[in-house]
Amino acid sequence: MEFTVASYSFHGLFKAGGMDIFGYLESVKYRYHLQAADIWNIMLASYEEDYLHKVRDALDERGLYLANLCVDGAEVWNGDAEVRDRLYENAKRNLRAAEILGARTVRIDMGGRELEMTDEQFAYTVQRYREYAQFGHERGFAVGPENHWGASRVPDNIRRLYEAVDHPAFGILLHFENWDVDKENGDRLCAPYAFHTHLAAWVIPACADKLRIVRDAGYAGHIGIEHHSGTNEYSQVEWQLASARNVWNSLRADGVGGAAANG
Repeated sequence: MEFTVASYSFHGLFKAGGMDIFGYLESVKYRYHLQAADIWNIMLASYEEDYLHKVRDALDERGLYLANLCVDGAEVWNGDAEVRDRLYENAKRNLRAAEILGARTVRIDMGGRELEMTDEQFAYTVQRYREYAQFGHERGFAVGPENHWGASRVPDNIRRLYEAVDHPAFGILLHFENWDVDKENGDRLCAPYAFHTHLAAWVIPACADKLRIVRDAGYAGHIGIEHHSGTNEYSQVEWQLASARNVWNSLRADGVGGAAANG
């Protein structure tokens, strides 16, 4: 199992001017000794192609690849049509950025603050994700939502959406335990749809159960460490990553890692 550290884990440093995207990549490679980056789009200073190519060069120079581009500000649904159009334009900018950066997966939120989805919302959301998935498919990456907020925090909404989009380049970023409905079963129900994951600090006590869930689902992606406190981020991330790695190594040592341990 490969690990990533989401750049959002350093949002406190970033907002204080103590880290930029290039400092993040240095940390990924030389502080945490990882092979893959997990970039929060807000850390990108520009969508100008010259800048994006500099970020891509920085990835390549460090022998890193981009496991996930995690996009805020481009959610699919908003009840205001004008806002929805602006979000769509931002989604397209981020999809182009993903192409340049060589992303393997892209998270774009579903939108919709209510848990229930209207028929109009559902139909529009399916349409957009089919478009995004096809764009990604032609460029070598998958696209989909995270169970992040609003309607996406209902496992059955994720299931319905996955079945309706019905595209090989569509999946989800599984944020462990981030459910408003059926929290006890949500991870297990939606693990088969996952192309990336985020593991928060509060989930570490249940880490073994979570890793078993994705292993048993045949998951072949990364375990993404995501920290949220905004304080002591270097050390907190180090603890979180080491804890998850230790649990995974223990599972392998017990002989229950199976094929996923070699994947």
